[in-house]
Amino acid sequence: MSVELDQEAFSNLSYGLYVLSSHDEDSLNGQIVNSVIQVTYDPIRVAVTVNKKNLTHRYITKSRAFAISVLDHSTPISFFELFGFRSGRDVDKLSKVRFKRGITGCPVVEENALSAMEALVFKEVDLGTHTIFIGNAAASEIFREGEPLSYQYYRDDMNGDTSPTAPNFSPVD
Repeated sequence: MSVELDQEAFSNLSYGLYVLSSHDEDSLNGQIVNSVIQVTYDPIRVAVTVNKKNLTHRYITKSRAFAISVLDHSTPISFFELFGFRSGRDVDKLSKVRFKRGITGCPVVEENALSAMEALVFKEVDLGTHTIFIGNAAASEIFREGEPLSYQYYRDDMNGDTSPTAPNFSPVD
């Protein structure tokens, strides 16, 4: 059965923008993601979708932990160029921003972030090209007040691009 999909319909789904980070012992990495949701309240669990080709995916698989930093509306486009379009295999992204090591060992990016949370992987769901990591919340904190950055604002007002490894990438963009 072949179905014709209007890709534009999917652009109406709302997303935030976050830095997802993890570690492989002393090696640290982070990337931009927009597919983060809280999935349960008691216990608090969060889920994130990550492309299997990304270095962060490998680090989460090994460390069984990840951190999520919620980005502020005022985050500059240069931040996305670093975390969204450069590989941690080529660039030490964390050396260029303010962060701290969290209780899970993951780097918690503080720069341009309103808040952050850390999680320990509870379950994985294999989606073929991507994995959904579901984690039990291990820590959380608020850095400052502000407005979370939405993916729509990033695309429409900041003229930001989408990485080809993003779950919502569309070659017709």
